[in-house]
Amino acid sequence: MKRMEADVIVVAAGPAGLAAAVTAGENDLKTIVFEKSNTTGGAANMGMGLLGIGTKIQKKAFNEITKDQAYDMHMKYTHFRVDADLVQTYFAKSAETIEWLEAMGVEFAGAFRYFAESEATWHIVKPENGIIGPRAAGPMIRAMTEKAQELGAEIYLESPVKELIMEDGKAVGVIAVDKEGEEIEARAKAVVVATGGFGVNAKMLKEEFDLNLWEDYFTFNVPGIVGDGLNMMWDAGAQKFGANIEMIYQIKDNLNYFLLDTVLRQPNLLINQNGDRFMNEDMMGNTTFTGNALRLQPGNYAYCIMDDGILNNYKKNGPDIYDLVHPDFAFLAVEPEFERAVAEGYDGYIEAETLEELAEKLGIDYEKLEETINDYNEMCEQNYDSQFNKKAAFLHPITGRGKYRVGKLYVAAYGTIGGVKINKYCEVLDNNDRPIPGLYSAGSDANTIYGDSYNFTLPGNTMGFAINSGRMAGEAIADYISDME
Repeated sequence: MKRMEADVIVVAAGPAGLAAAVTAGENDLKTIVFEKSNTTGGAANMGMGLLGIGTKIQKKAFNEITKDQAYDMHMKYTHFRVDADLVQTYFAKSAETIEWLEAMGVEFAGAFRYFAESEATWHIVKPENGIIGPRAAGPMIRAMTEKAQELGAEIYLESPVKELIMEDGKAVGVIAVDKEGEEIEARAKAVVVATGGFGVNAKMLKEEFDLNLWEDYFTFNVPGIVGDGLNMMWDAGAQKFGANIEMIYQIKDNLNYFLLDTVLRQPNLLINQNGDRFMNEDMMGNTTFTGNALRLQPGNYAYCIMDDGILNNYKKNGPDIYDLVHPDFAFLAVEPEFERAVAEGYDGYIEAETLEELAEKLGIDYEKLEETINDYNEMCEQNYDSQFNKKAAFLHPITGRGKYRVGKLYVAAYGTIGGVKINKYCEVLDNNDRPIPGLYSAGSDANTIYGDSYNFTLPGNTMGFAINSGRMAGEAIADYISDME
């Protein structure tokens, strides 16, 4: 068995772990980082940017929001069912964290809203290809990795941690395995666990949420995010607390059918497997609200119905709902994707020439489907949604002109959040709400600040919490070690 020693050990090199490693290095602490995959960044490699509040970037664009405003919004959104001190500490740090990243050479394209009703808190990393979209955050991950190494952090890839070393109730190290299969005993004065949750652990998802991965629930497929860090901390006496999912919605395999996903998520008639409408579709811009509504439907999915008449309107006038991730050019380029989906037998998309054919393909009674569409069309004619009060501008009748085009929208998530309870110093708490000495957690493993629903009105929140909590952990560890000496 190899033996190593450091001041700090960081378990996983995602955005939270990298932030902790950089911060530890800034405080002249020797850090060892163990990462199970062959690269750093974790889920952030698929992300775009992070939350910032009261930043210079926002002020220059006249999009300023103060930390007090954001704090009040967030606490009301969560009905005060979250740690107010943790939220306030994170929000108060977020503007300085943007400058901290800029000092590493990270450039930002600006501060953006995700959808119209959200705030412009999403500081998206300037993409290398000039196109804002998924994976834009890659340059930031590289900059953080390089900075951690410049400050002396040793990063071991393909080296998973198997367990925490606990002595006299304190975290004093880890047992890891290197890429050659040799065990490592690494000891330190403090350990930060930042393994990103259990987003692709089918067993845990079923046990915790009764969701069936890749069947009725779809998530970002980030290999290795299987809850190993949470299980280690629970075994060490950490309080099991606040596990949830970062709820969104999508068609299955959405990155492979990205243009379809864009076109089919507009606020048209949304029905469940029983043929019933169940929500105000103009809320579909907020993916968390829509995901929550889908979660209550049979099978955790719904059908969003449009036709070529509506599609042609979007081609001419633009979509009803704009957001930053789904480009409006998709409406002009989607026809070949319709054809590809049909040729490949893709069941996330359904098209039909007649209502009878559509009812058969959806497995919904024809008379029921006809009744629902007729009722909806009558409200469109009246320019008033008497059922759910959808905006009149979004009331487009379903006539079947050309073809019926339907997206099957599922409950989905960026990943899981929460699982352990921390305080504003990122100390992991036991079942009596007391800190476990030497044990810290940051990022999604410890993110319990949303209550029951991800706060999509302040976008960039999860990556923002990851990086800021990593910094918070690193600073707290520096104080903890200083007090030991």
